[in-house]
Amino acid sequence: MSKIKHVAIIMDGNGRWAQERGRPRIWGHVRGASIVSDIVEVADKKLNIEALTLYAFSTENWIRPFDEIRSLFFLLKKYISKEGKRIIQNNIRFKVIGSISKLPADTVELITNLENKTKDATGLKLNFAFDYGGRKEIVDAVNRFFIVNPQRIITEEDISQNLFLQDTGDVDLLIRTGGDYRISNFLLWQSAYAELFFTQTRWPEFSDSEFIQIYNQVSERERRFGNVKGGGELISSIKDARKGRDEIFGNI
Repeated sequence: MSKIKHVAIIMDGNGRWAQERGRPRIWGHVRGASIVSDIVEVADKKLNIEALTLYAFSTENWIRPFDEIRSLFFLLKKYISKEGKRIIQNNIRFKVIGSISKLPADTVELITNLENKTKDATGLKLNFAFDYGGRKEIVDAVNRFFIVNPQRIITEEDISQNLFLQDTGDVDLLIRTGGDYRISNFLLWQSAYAELFFTQTRWPEFSDSEFIQIYNQVSERERRFGNVKGGGELISSIKDARKGRDEIFGNI
């Protein structure tokens, strides 16, 4: 059984779920936001994973109607205000990746305060991706590296060390709800060897039991990271694969 340490979820299907019921898209986002707390609790208390990263708002979402964007801003603020105390009590480290520069000042203050209060927490690493794009993250990481190291050739490790989630590790399982079969510019670098799971369930109907079922099902998959079945002891990460590569070529 593979150990799943980092789960990433694209919380999709809110608007369509609402429209299928003759309601405005915003109604779906409100219902979808109410699901988040339960999923975080399952990840923390039942599955004991190390990190959970949720795709809340992408860099492409700015083309949506203004009222819908404003409602997403409000729901993020409401979640932090409502769940902040429980996050602290449960030793969860909270972090927002992407950009919060376009959020209202009071929401930015809430985010910053909660990040500071939980920065030393040793439990679940809970990450919200807001105004986030995977391509932009990689470009920014490369630029940050070359500002400090203008004369050096960049390596994979250099890029990894300049991404948002430096201590969270690669994604082991990426789930997308809502019925679409794409990863939509989400954690592109970190998901290079992620197991992918696409469910038809709209996010407002995504349940604890389905989350656990997906986790258990994917845990049974054999993750070979480029090895072959029956080819000896399996490596546990891409980092181990790179180490093995360097050791082999160092002995030639």
